[in-house]
Amino acid sequence: MTEVLDEFADRVVIVGSGLAGLMAALTLAPQPAVIVTRAALGAETSSAWAQGGIAASVGADDSAELHLADTLAAGDGLCDPAVAASIIVDAPAAIVALERAGVGFDRSGAGALSLGLEAAHSRRRIVHAKGDGSGAAIVRALVKAVANTPSITVLEAYEARRLLLSGERISGLLCATPKGMAVLPTSRVLLATGGVGGLFDSTTNPIENFGQGIALAARAGALLADMEFVQFHPTALASRRRPLALVSEAVRGEGAELVNEKGERFMASVPGAELAPRDVVARAISAEIARGGRVFLDAREALGSRFASRFPVIDALCREAGIDPSRELIPVRPAVHYHMGGVATDTKGRSSVSGLWVAGEAASTGLHGANRLASNSLLEAAVMGARAARDIAGVPASPAILPPNYAHSPAPDASLVRPIVSRHLGVLRNAGAIHGAIAALLPLAESEGQAADPAIVALLIAVFANLRTESRGAHARTDFPLKLQQTQRRTMRLKDALDIARSVIPYSFARSA
Repeated sequence: MTEVLDEFADRVVIVGSGLAGLMAALTLAPQPAVIVTRAALGAETSSAWAQGGIAASVGADDSAELHLADTLAAGDGLCDPAVAASIIVDAPAAIVALERAGVGFDRSGAGALSLGLEAAHSRRRIVHAKGDGSGAAIVRALVKAVANTPSITVLEAYEARRLLLSGERISGLLCATPKGMAVLPTSRVLLATGGVGGLFDSTTNPIENFGQGIALAARAGALLADMEFVQFHPTALASRRRPLALVSEAVRGEGAELVNEKGERFMASVPGAELAPRDVVARAISAEIARGGRVFLDAREALGSRFASRFPVIDALCREAGIDPSRELIPVRPAVHYHMGGVATDTKGRSSVSGLWVAGEAASTGLHGANRLASNSLLEAAVMGARAARDIAGVPASPAILPPNYAHSPAPDASLVRPIVSRHLGVLRNAGAIHGAIAALLPLAESEGQAADPAIVALLIAVFANLRTESRGAHARTDFPLKLQQTQRRTMRLKDALDIARSVIPYSFARSA
């Protein structure tokens, strides 16, 4: 029996309680909103795990134009320049809005914001809160603000399973709750569900985050964009911990160097060296590991005894693994950290489905292009969460006409999908691996089992990867190592991706025969 929660009818429903979702709820106030979150409010979110801060051109030697230039360079030709410019110019205002919501950003003794440097930034423009615990500090402050906002209702331990449609527009959200299945009747839904790291064995994201928002939107017929671009953070702490702990780019920003097991600084001759764009660094580290080597981050000279005070969270994580980063080399390896693709949206967060908005990592706005510039993620979440809320506030609720029956929706489980994705869709890809992924994922995606939703997201990544016959940004193919002179962003719907996957399978079998 599925319960219809009529007491929440016509309220805005926000799925997810990371930075984008929390900002949206607070911006909507005093308009009533409901936050649906699988875990406790703010918990199990990539936002809360972010060590880097928020990129914003607030320094005396900086400007939105310089920030945009760095963003476009990192995006490797696939950013939407107009979208990127519009988000970046709002960065200083986003910092102010967060401070008003209770976030305490780090400041110097003179009262100015303390600004850090990260890879591929030409200026110090990373605004931190509590040093390398920025994400946690920001989320804690916003969770407190939400708790003190009467117009916001929080439904914890509610897992979104399906978007319900009336014709071609949103009419409700089907959720699994501690008491069984329930429907929230609504014509306005904002998905702020985070990324896809849980599809991979090696990730710095919460392992539960397999792209559920993308699966929800895809099943509802939304356009998806640039799904092939999965960013591997170059320097996850190589340990048995799962998910892997992150050694922030800010450590390299403070002068730490990458060396292999021979003590060679293998990035020294690369433009930007350790602070080259993440895709460049991740591929270089992967190459060292592929030849049977090991890679370490050496912060002994650059930071030494200052490591613990500058990076207390990373210091604790290293010591948990038995490493003293002030005196020892830190073993690192690439791990999935961010997804540039997602549900295609406009500058207001609107998807192609009427009544559905998407913000944060689940969305693909065009800001990041083929490779995200460090700390632009929290920036996008803050700006687009607020923008989507302002747009939603101007759209009146429509009568939620619910369907007579609700689709079967088992609890998603990525355990069957994770080995396929990890083996075939890693840092370096080729046609054989991509076709192998498609062949293994399609039956799971077309099933009604627990692997279906994760398999849908993974299959979309594989199909998009198959179509991009070049190496660009975070998408690197050994069989197509060069960039095309002419390239473009790509969008498609799930039904089109399934058709392409079906056409690829006979070819992949023929090639392997």
